[in-house]
Amino acid sequence: MFRSHNVVTRIFDRQISSPAPGTSVHYARRFYENLVPNCTVYEVECPDHLYRKFTDDGQYLICFSRNHQRVIVYRPTWLSYSCKGDCNTNDLPQKARRFESFFSQLYSVSLPSSNELICKDFFLYMESNRYGLFATSTAQTFDALPVGGAVQGVPSIEKITFHLLRLEDGVVLDHKCFHNDFINLAHNVGAFLYDDLLAIVSLRYQTIHILQIRDSGNLVDVRAIGTFCREDDELFLNSSAQNIHETTVACFHSGIKQRLLSFIFRGIWNEETDPTSRVQGLKKKFYFHFQDYVDLIIWKVQFLDRHHLLIKFGSVDGGISRNTDLQPAFLAVYNMETTEIVAFYQNSADELYLLFEQFYDHFHATSRSPYTMNFVSSHSNNMHAREQLRCIKDKASNSLQFVKKMLASLPFNCQSQSPSPYFDQSLFRFDEKLISATDRHRQSTDHPIKFILRRQPCTLKFKIKPGPEAGSTDSRIKKISSFLFHPVLPLALSIQQTLFLHPAVVNIHFRK
Repeated sequence: MFRSHNVVTRIFDRQISSPAPGTSVHYARRFYENLVPNCTVYEVECPDHLYRKFTDDGQYLICFSRNHQRVIVYRPTWLSYSCKGDCNTNDLPQKARRFESFFSQLYSVSLPSSNELICKDFFLYMESNRYGLFATSTAQTFDALPVGGAVQGVPSIEKITFHLLRLEDGVVLDHKCFHNDFINLAHNVGAFLYDDLLAIVSLRYQTIHILQIRDSGNLVDVRAIGTFCREDDELFLNSSAQNIHETTVACFHSGIKQRLLSFIFRGIWNEETDPTSRVQGLKKKFYFHFQDYVDLIIWKVQFLDRHHLLIKFGSVDGGISRNTDLQPAFLAVYNMETTEIVAFYQNSADELYLLFEQFYDHFHATSRSPYTMNFVSSHSNNMHAREQLRCIKDKASNSLQFVKKMLASLPFNCQSQSPSPYFDQSLFRFDEKLISATDRHRQSTDHPIKFILRRQPCTLKFKIKPGPEAGSTDSRIKKISSFLFHPVLPLALSIQQTLFLHPAVVNIHFRK
């Protein structure tokens, strides 16, 4: 329980003792209890960019220009300076107040064409090839007519383009365009990357586009799941339509909706063996709610593995709403190879919540993500996170609303959590209302956010304070903060901004 706070002592202990089998990586990560950011440079002189995130391998810092026209990529370096006597007691040199002392710019590249803008909240990283996926789009049209099979009530965007960038040198390798469509780009909601497979959800046309990112840097269409599920479905229907009346063909549901309705029907059918009870069950549970099932649209999707998708269905209003926590919704597991729905749950189902509670990490589908991603704390792998969930569950006055709130996060947003060891709840304790591994803006506070050692003697190890060193001069102004933690180094950026588009206040927290 008690470990030395001296790094040299801990290294010596590591030389003369061996950890238990299978625990060497956990043992090594405990060194972060000693290696923490202990110095802050407030209000760093930096370019007026939108700072997005570090890549999961820590090689690149992704930024966007304020006019949403350019991608700027930096390489994290380290402050280098000399001093007389004890460097820890001396003030930092003036150059330390500059952003360029910690990061070197690799390049700046323009992505949008014509009237498109970069989506500042969208970025996916493919580590195996060090490719970055960015998105640009034109403005939304909210009163677009539902032409060509589009869903009524869903906005339209004239052009959405996904750009595949080689991060080493900024070369655009390929792009994929969608016209007069709607894809939710905020916080990577509308796209999910798993290994080399990319799923993009068209809300307007209710299609899941599966693409493959080749090693050569090409975006290749694999399949489109929606109107059709198999590659030859359209050919089969077109050939059969010659022998079927046109009005009958017009009543067909999409392939994915037909699979869903069939699965629900069979599930209710198999609940009873008595013919009379079976008919009554179908009337109450299927036909009574039939139109509700028909009206469901795909909201969101994620990979569970290379063959299975977790698909969220709900109402049209919920699909374009920012807050869907209390909206009625359903979750389905779909096998892309067999084109079958293999499971279907309402978002208040206790059975699904139990799976969520016990196998939380399986829903994150980390695939071949960096090894550090395996240490993102959750109630499935961390006793402290599990205890925290149990306390929230015990305090909940309504179990149904609690389950809905917990399951609202499914499907997960892709690459939405930081693998930084400082968010490892086995090592540190912190206020998750103010800061967490999840990539989200948070309401800012003038008080420092404390990271306390989890083990004895439970001392304060370091603090992260966003905003000016002396605090804000006007407490009435609403401020939000975001935090970018390097996945390996004791290095973090805190960015505080107001809603009035004033330049952000950037602080750099590092180990001196």
